[in-house]
This record gives sequence, structure tokens and C-alpha cells, in this order.
Amino acid sequence: MRIIARSTLRSFWEKYPDSEQSLKSWFYEASRAQWQSPSDIKRLYRNASIIANNRVVFNIKGNDYRLIVHVRYDISIIFIRFIGTHQEYDKIDAATI
Repeated sequence: MRIIARSTLRSFWEKYPDSEQSLKSWFYEASRAQWQSPSDIKRLYRNASIIANNRVVFNIKGNDYRLIVHVRYDISIIFIRFIGTHQEYDKIDAATI
């Protein structure tokens, strides 16, 4: 899968250094994946939440942070839509961000 944009993750781990290794691991795994459907994601990430509009919420660093992506299965692209703390996550609508 192609991931747009890694710079979003980098900016986040510069602000929250404890998230760096977890985000790099997620990026490595996701960029090598060939997800064709939400069930492919759930096989690798059982705690991922599949929500409306092809959005997926991943728990990062033992659920300290939340990562929301928009997956275009048809063209194998993952768009990073949000990365933040639980407090920041609670203020957004994950299905429309």
C-alpha cells in the first residue's frame, strides 16, 4: 500500500517521541500490506476499528494514541487523516475527518 503522507507521522513523533517506534512499525507493516478489504486489515490488526467512509482507526503505542486513515482499496493507497491523543480524538468525527 502507498501511504500519503509519512510527514504527518514524522511531525507527530517529533512532538510525542514515545510514539516514534510504534508509528514506524505501523508504517512498515502497512506499506508492505496488500489490503483488498477491511477483513484483510482486521486479520493483522484485531483491535483496529473499521468505521464509515472507508476509515480505519488504529490504536498506537498500546492505545496511547489514535491513528485514522482513509483506505482506497481499489488503488492501494492509505491516506493519513488524523493522528493524535485520545483527548484530541474525542473532539473529532472520525468518519468525516
